[in-house]
Order: sequence, then C-alpha cells, then structure tokens
Amino acid sequence: MAVIVPFESPSNASIDELVALVSADMERVNATILSRTGSEVTMIPEVANHLISSGGKRLRPMLTLAMAGLTGYSGDGHIKLAASVEFMHTATLLHDDVVDESELRRGKLSARMLWGNEASVLVGDFLLGQAFRMMVEVGSLRALDILSSAAATSGSSAVRTCRDLKSFSVSSSTDSTLATSFGNRLVAACSNGATALRSSTKSPSSASPSSRTGSSSETVSTA
Repeated sequence: MAVIVPFESPSNASIDELVALVSADMERVNATILSRTGSEVTMIPEVANHLISSGGKRLRPMLTLAMAGLTGYSGDGHIKLAASVEFMHTATLLHDDVVDESELRRGKLSARMLWGNEASVLVGDFLLGQAFRMMVEVGSLRALDILSSAAATSGSSAVRTCRDLKSFSVSSSTDSTLATSFGNRLVAACSNGATALRSSTKSPSSASPSSRTGSSSETVSTA
C-alpha cells in the first residue's frame, strides 16, 4: 500500500488528507524546527526563520511522517528525521537564491536581499549541520546514508549545472530539469529514510557503527 502525491495533477487535487493524517506529528516537527534554529548568533535564527516562516507546504517532512506511520514505526526518530529533511530543503533554497541571484522567494524578498549573499550561504550551512546532527541523534545509519547520499548527489549536480551554464552548453530548460530532479530525489529520500527507521528498530545492532567492524561489544552491562 502506498500514497501517491503527483507533482502535476488536476486543479482539484489536494493534499488535505495527508495534512490531516500527520497534523499531530507536524506540530512536534515545527516545534523542533523552531528550537533547532536557535543560536547565540542572532543573525542565524533571523535568516532561517525568514524563509521557514514564509510559507511552503512542508511536503517533505509530511511524507517522512506518513511513510514512518505506514511502516508501523512507533518511536520518535521520525520527528527529527522530518525536521532534518526540511532543514536540508531550506538550506538548498538559501544557497540556490545566491547562485541564481534571486530577489524574491515565495513572494517575499529573498534572504540574500536582506542580509547579503555571505549570510545566506553560511546560514544554509548551519541548517545543513543541524540536519545531519539530528540524523545522527536518530541513530539509524541507513537513514543517514540515504539522506546524506541525496545531499551529496544534489551538490555534485548543482556544481555540474554551474559549470555547464558558464560554458553555455545547457539551456535554461535543462537547468530547470536538473533542479526538479533534485527536488524529486529529496522527496524519494524522505520516504526511504523513514522506511529505514523501521528496519533499524527491528535490528538495533545494524545501526551500531561497531557492528560494521565486527566488534562484539554491542551490549554494555549496567550491572
């Protein structure tokens, strides 16, 4: 059984059922997002929250939560994982606006227009760091592998796009196709990462780094 959310759909299509399905968990995700943007460097929450609070459907975290529920996962890791993918998405938007020299994002002035390119790039890096920190806290190496692979692949694709655009070897439509490809890749990673949570719950030793090196010290006695 699976829930399919088409990206190109009739005008009467809606994600209302998905929103209702994960509404309780999304409240926890939003609280996590707000708490993890906090920093003693005041510019960080200012820049991050400017974009995070500007709208957006939160489709990626909702898909993460829905897939975790679909697999029967009963822990709390899906909350941090959902917040992680939203941070990854937000970071790419901050970076993309700098690369594209965009003045607007979601109908508002982009962060780079208010705080500058340097701040946008560095806050994007901060959000990526927080995203991977939460993934590590979840404790699923498989989920970490899936989402980090998506980030690495998208990064190399972005660099290739910049290179090709400078040599005028691709058209703007090709650039748009690559951007859409990354969006689809991250959506797929959300679902696969949430699925990995269930498998790591079934077999905790598979998520332990020591199990990959053949160590037998997986259980620590507290006696």
